[in-house]
Amino acid sequence: MALMNKPLPDDVTDTDISVPLVEDGDVEAENLSYSGAVSFIKGQFRRSKDARLADEERWLDSYRNYRGLYSSEVQFTETEKSKAFIKVTKTKVLAAYAQVVDVLFAGSKFPIGIESRQFPNNTVDAVSFNPNALTEENIKEKAGVDYKPKRSIARPDIAKDLGIYAEDLKEVEDDLELGVGKTAESITFEPAKRAAQKMEKMMHDQLDETDAPKHLRSIAFECCLFGTGVFKGPFAQDKEYPRWDSEGNYDPLFETIPKMEYVSIWDFYPDPDARNMAESEFSIQRHRLNRSQLRGLKKRPHFRDESIELALEYGADYQREYWEDALEDDSVASDMERYEVLEYWGVLDTVLAEEADIKIPKKLAKQDEIQVNIWVCNGQILRLVLNPFTPSRIPYLAVPYELNPYSFFGIGVAENMTDTQLLMNGFMRMAVDNGALSGNLLIEVDETNLVPGQDMSVYPGKVFRRQAGAPGQAIFGTKFPNVSQELLMMFDKSRQLADEATGIPSYTHGSGAVGGVGRTASGMSMLMGAAAQNIKAVVRNIDDYLLSPLGKSLFAFNMQFNFDKEFIGDLEVKARGTESLMRNEVRSQRLLQFMQMTGNPQMAPFVKYDYILRELASSMDLDEDKILNDPREAAIQQKMMAEIQALMPEQPAPPPQANPQGAPSPQDPTGNGGGNIAPGQAPEPDAAGFTGAGGGANGGAPQQPQGAPAGQAPV
Repeated sequence: MALMNKPLPDDVTDTDISVPLVEDGDVEAENLSYSGAVSFIKGQFRRSKDARLADEERWLDSYRNYRGLYSSEVQFTETEKSKAFIKVTKTKVLAAYAQVVDVLFAGSKFPIGIESRQFPNNTVDAVSFNPNALTEENIKEKAGVDYKPKRSIARPDIAKDLGIYAEDLKEVEDDLELGVGKTAESITFEPAKRAAQKMEKMMHDQLDETDAPKHLRSIAFECCLFGTGVFKGPFAQDKEYPRWDSEGNYDPLFETIPKMEYVSIWDFYPDPDARNMAESEFSIQRHRLNRSQLRGLKKRPHFRDESIELALEYGADYQREYWEDALEDDSVASDMERYEVLEYWGVLDTVLAEEADIKIPKKLAKQDEIQVNIWVCNGQILRLVLNPFTPSRIPYLAVPYELNPYSFFGIGVAENMTDTQLLMNGFMRMAVDNGALSGNLLIEVDETNLVPGQDMSVYPGKVFRRQAGAPGQAIFGTKFPNVSQELLMMFDKSRQLADEATGIPSYTHGSGAVGGVGRTASGMSMLMGAAAQNIKAVVRNIDDYLLSPLGKSLFAFNMQFNFDKEFIGDLEVKARGTESLMRNEVRSQRLLQFMQMTGNPQMAPFVKYDYILRELASSMDLDEDKILNDPREAAIQQKMMAEIQALMPEQPAPPPQANPQGAPSPQDPTGNGGGNIAPGQAPEPDAAGFTGAGGGANGGAPQQPQGAPAGQAPV
């Protein structure tokens, strides 16, 4: 579906939408007048913070299982010696992360594409033309009238050179009977697909500039570990490109690019009443900034410099959360020299905004709600601007690993195997303790039969002195039974349950304990294909909740802030996370097979080879613009090749091969091809040059016996 900008009211302009809150006069007193907005944002922050407490406990349990740490709830008895933690959760999380990343980055491009709709509305899907016939001169010559084109279809350069015009093309074709698209020389030009290719190339360049693949991998890791990954963007930000002038002075180049970044799930506070980002009315990101980072906000647009300095004067206000101490191994209990900055994106009712002392432009006062972006630190408004995006959107995307339809946050690999991880740890500790106990003797000593004052230590060759007394054994050794094998069997059973709970069998990440059908190559291939279905479902969630909305947002960003008329077309965003490299290889093989099947000259007029070449280059992840000529260049190249062929002298025919007598050589009767690299053709029986012996199955004249007169038949 084409992305269209949301229309504004007639009396509202883009300038009104982007007007920020500016500093005027006494900033401290001015910010006090906006204290209602600060209180509103902090209230929403506390509400979201309280609502996600249960989710934070789940994340902490997942993190401890990943790191191999016991929580304070696990109590060990005095007799337990082993406190081993078997980190199978880490193995499963990393295996899921590796498989997800492998599918997402199977190709050489970021898994987002732009394609034209099958039946585009805003432009012509495809135009076929004959570069030798469809020109203004031919139209004028055949029609007998001056033909003035009204409007070109898409690219002005190609349209002007080739004479393709959107409005009168059909009637000119009918009137002049040029046979456009009906001859073997006709070429197909697709304006909609051309616009999609140019937009896709620009989007991929922007994604590379902002290190989007690295951020996507970070999101995939948190998605597998905690169950949810958060992505932010695109939003405008200046990027510094290093550059030195001719004299060696550093002269950097700054360029505004669409910035995209990964946001930690711990710093993201969504609308507690929403179940996904489409239902969310607001989202808050919690920043932990030092003094330099806080001052660095001045370089970004619409930030209030004096308010930032005022927040710095009030001192550091960062308060550590309880989960930060659990996440950081070397946590410091002392106060941190950091500042807590809240970034709010969301909807405000017009009435509520007025109660929060937010000044609303008169031209927007009639709307029921407005979208705002507010930054708050130390009670100061660092930035207040109406949402600059058209259509309005919250620049956050949350993708679940496993969808929980009744909660905003998803379910990860670590949570799915929480119980099985506890069972594995318990059985392994019991096995270790039992092995230690059964490997040592419990010694019982009857001291009445021994001389008093002896050393009770036991070692090889130890001698105990016995005194007079009743006859009998004085030292007894008791051995406990070893049940570690049964406990390890229970451990293995728990591990199998972990495979079932996570959908990631052990053989997919290197375990060799595979039996049954997995002992053969074809059987293992079947098992690996079945195990990949779970990861494909995860990647489909990434397609639906991250890649597709991100592509649409980036498309709308370029159409709003980086408009180019060549991008106009009925385009749609395609998330290509589930498209692996194997799919492109199969597609390219089918295209090559089709070209071989249509090699018959009688079928050539029915095949559009220019389209096949473009699709073949695309399936091989090659740049179509660099490897293939456009229709105009192809026509010029074809004409040049014809002229060069006409100028080349004709090559004389090679002389016939002669035999030693000088006569032309007959067909080689030896069957060796006459010295050529090809099999020859031996003469058949009764043919000239046949040298086989006669008689029997060889054919030919019967062989005469020795001594028989000529012409006498053998007896």
